[in-house]
Amino acid sequence: MKKSLICLALATVCATTVSTHAEEGAGGHYVPGATASFIDALPGKPAIVVANAFTYYDGKASVGRPIDFGGQLTLNAHATCYADSLVGVYETPLQLLGGNYAVSAVIPFIWLDVKGTVGPANRSDSASGLGDITLYPFMLGWTNGPDLKYDVRLGIYAPSGDYTAGKLANTGRNYWTFEPAVSVSWLSTKIGTEVTVFAGVDFNTKNTATDYESGTSFHLEGTIAQHLPLGKLGIIGVGANGFLYQQISADSGSGATLGDFEGRTAGVGPVISFITKVGGHDLAAEVKWLPELNVEKRLKGDTVWFKLGLVF
Repeated sequence: MKKSLICLALATVCATTVSTHAEEGAGGHYVPGATASFIDALPGKPAIVVANAFTYYDGKASVGRPIDFGGQLTLNAHATCYADSLVGVYETPLQLLGGNYAVSAVIPFIWLDVKGTVGPANRSDSASGLGDITLYPFMLGWTNGPDLKYDVRLGIYAPSGDYTAGKLANTGRNYWTFEPAVSVSWLSTKIGTEVTVFAGVDFNTKNTATDYESGTSFHLEGTIAQHLPLGKLGIIGVGANGFLYQQISADSGSGATLGDFEGRTAGVGPVISFITKVGGHDLAAEVKWLPELNVEKRLKGDTVWFKLGLVF
């Protein structure tokens, strides 16, 4: 089976959606499914990648479980988010330690609704606009033959989205996150089997508007899929993506009125991909559904991804 060079760096797309982490607002910058399969790896050669990622998330808090949104303790929280992110990646010819140096940027646009009970009243807030931009000033990728790719990367989430303390819905998080990560992706050119693993650690700065510092978190994702040729149409892939998230240090600051609030989540869901040629360039698309199956101290819901990218 001939493997396309379409592997896209769609890493940490939709940077500011209300995902389901246990940090302030029951969400952090990392979103499950953002970096999970071969489509999120570097191209493996000098190239420019232009991509788009659409994300839908809907989640609810456990009955009686308070969540801190913008400094407001909220019961029965329910969050719905739509996000569309523009992605650019440049893998340069420059080599360091035998690997190709690359840079990337992700610009998300957010539409968000949050409702719940604050004190004696039911409240509902909405927000839309630019989210927190993600920059990758350092990515270094290696290849070992046509099948194996691996890389190290540093993601920086900048507080570019709007944030107002006291609002339940904000398009920004109002703090920086630094995310060192590693990935390994194997896609067999002979039998079409894929095994991909991503792992990262998120270090957060303090939200100065609420004096809340979300704890450090670890996340691990993996994909197992089978890719099959469709003749001249291209290649289709079908498989499963699983994820594990664990907060490994406590929340802190005077705003962390719920205590350490360390949480975790895990889930698994189906993923379908398609690779083809358009004007001599590699085009890849991916659709996945990621339901959360085991959740503690966070919203519980479902994330749907649609990714589309073109390699030049």
